Amino acid sequence: MAIEKEEVTALIVGLIVLTFAVRFLEPTQFLITGVIIAALVIGVNLITKKLTAYALDTQVSARFWHVERYGFAPHQHFRKPLPFGIILSILVSLLSLGKIFWLAILTFEIKPQVYRAAKRHGLYSFTEVTEFHIGIIAAVGILANLFAAAIAYFLNFPEFSRLSIYYACFNLLPFSELDGNKIFFGSIILWSFTAILTLIALGYAIALV
Repeated sequence: MAIEKEEVTALIVGLIVLTFAVRFLEPTQFLITGVIIAALVIGVNLITKKLTAYALDTQVSARFWHVERYGFAPHQHFRKPLPFGIILSILVSLLSLGKIFWLAILTFEIKPQVYRAAKRHGLYSFTEVTEFHIGIIAAVGILANLFAAAIAYFLNFPEFSRLSIYYACFNLLPFSELDGNKIFFGSIILWSFTAILTLIALGYAIALV
């Protein structure tokens, strides 16, 4: 489970922005707790994705949620990909004075572990990664957050539980390069199952506020 330089940058910036979104206008001493909680939420999601990807002879890397186009015409694109998740998260928190937040900041890219697959199967050819495989990897990250939220709830860590559920909920949106879109196009049945569990968990999270 190698970590690339670009991935480290995405994780650090994502952690800072996520903490800012959730702990906006709170005292400094509470920001430290916020950083720890946000790191655990992101860590649970990413580590389970990496483990699942490894089992499927692939590897994943965390990346900013970028938007490259603003229209359908060939010329309607940005010169450089826009880190839309980061920008949206900061703007929503500022405009709402911390009352509303956006947590869909990171996504992931995937590539095959050619050498590991060749060693396992005795073949030296490209290992195809299907949309279903990508959907499974994304879904495992979402489900891991929900499972961690359930454990945290019973261990009396409500803030971690709520943030894990909110993080899963935002990333499950079937839009752009978010995890939800990967799951949706990989298997609509898997997306529906994950969405139902997430909505049930979200109901509990809102009830606990």
